[in-house]
Amino acid sequence: MKIGIISDTHGHEMAWQKPYERHFHDADMILHAGDVLYHGPRNPRKEDYNPAGLAERINSCPVPVIIARGNCDSAVDADCLNVPVQAPYAYVVAEGLRIIITHGDTVMTDAEKDAMAAHLKADLFITGHIHTTVLEKRGRTIFLNPGSAALSKRADGRNTYAVLENRVIRIYDADTDDVLMQYTM
Repeated sequence: MKIGIISDTHGHEMAWQKPYERHFHDADMILHAGDVLYHGPRNPRKEDYNPAGLAERINSCPVPVIIARGNCDSAVDADCLNVPVQAPYAYVVAEGLRIIITHGDTVMTDAEKDAMAAHLKADLFITGHIHTTVLEKRGRTIFLNPGSAALSKRADGRNTYAVLENRVIRIYDADTDDVLMQYTM
């Protein structure tokens, strides 16, 4: 099983297209942790800002896409997408793994995330929102934030996304395709 994991594309078409061409095109599913189309009032718009183009790419994607609603995802944005934007989280079971996807704006602290993960018996708990990468195990749950594919807030400025394949999670640099972090489940 191969799962593409992305967050915080904020309407930037190439933030979707680069990971799709490199790793997601042959995935079994793509999980998006929210803030899909709108750039948000605090975020800059880069030259590839094209929410309509991004919506079309997601709508025409042959790989199933599961989206958890982010704080910048409005009802109007959801109307542009042919896949449901789920709130406050999406729950997926894949090859026996219980995966929770939530944007992270409603469960900000580690204690809140730990409690939600424990309640839902999550093996993998995916968030976005902070635009930085996280890959760590606490208790029985692996916590993953793939970072932002468009508007990184990492110290090194790298835009990122993740792939789960054969129980190995890798976080990739969106521009260089370098593996920045890795964890074997």
